[in-house]
Amino acid sequence: MAEKILILGSEGQVGTDLAATLRDKYGKDNVVCSDIKPAIDEKLDLGPYVELNVMDRAALEAVFSEHKPTMVYHLAAMLSATAEKFPRKGWDLNMEGMFSVFDACIDHKVKRVFWPSSIAVFGPNTPRINTPQNCVMDPNTIYGISKLAGERFCEYYYEKYGLDVRSIRYPGLIGWKAKPGGGTTDYAVDIFHQALIQNSYTCFLKEDTGLPMMYMDDAIKATIDITEADPSQIKIRSSYNLSGMSFDPKTLSEEIMRQRPGFTIDYEIDGRQKIAESWPTSIDDSAAKNDWNWKPDYNLETMVAEMLKQLSAMGVGS
Repeated sequence: MAEKILILGSEGQVGTDLAATLRDKYGKDNVVCSDIKPAIDEKLDLGPYVELNVMDRAALEAVFSEHKPTMVYHLAAMLSATAEKFPRKGWDLNMEGMFSVFDACIDHKVKRVFWPSSIAVFGPNTPRINTPQNCVMDPNTIYGISKLAGERFCEYYYEKYGLDVRSIRYPGLIGWKAKPGGGTTDYAVDIFHQALIQNSYTCFLKEDTGLPMMYMDDAIKATIDITEADPSQIKIRSSYNLSGMSFDPKTLSEEIMRQRPGFTIDYEIDGRQKIAESWPTSIDDSAAKNDWNWKPDYNLETMVAEMLKQLSAMGVGS
């Protein structure tokens, strides 16, 4: 039986790349994309698309009934900086949307579900260097609190209902296909756009604010790998630590300067600095490596080269 995949939140940073990769692998007609916004015309040419609010249970039920997915990637969420501006809306979307999707998956006997967590589940009392898989988790943002609660419900739904949920804690993600979406680590995407447009960037984090990061191709590979792994390989039913590389704005800007001479950076710190300071600077992802053979392909140098190459090819700055 062929897989039928449903991506909820397909227009976000992860969803954009994930949809393209899965359609290449399974065929465009076997991957149904959905988001709360209408699809632009060129999106409709790439495969089936449904305008959907995951908070609308009746509409969600109709989509499941019509498309009968065997795998679901539930990516619809409000990210860290945006959720701090609208905390109740952030909580409601991240939690009630999750319940709606998980319940629909149970009702329709979906084989596997992917739900993303984040390094935002960690907090000011978490060990910040080489943060272990199991440690103190005391998030102090709405996004982080909702993700920590979501992790517990992933394990609960697996234990209570047998729903095969898989999850990874994304670090900051860097990709060129989608614009930044309101996250604290988004400086590491916007900096490349501004480097090509004006050869300078004003950063909202301090220069020495180190954070775990990952190139989007690695994140997509990890997302698909864990979802398609044999159930016997998945030992952790809350969420796996995941890591690619760690750097601060100063280190990233120096690598951009090396590859693009003349680039400059300055700093205007805003409220996202406080969020970043509560997160780890590096992650121990040995459990993912041991359980389902996780291994990143990109380091800082190759990631910077690829971002500048792909954005230039798209005409950014020309």
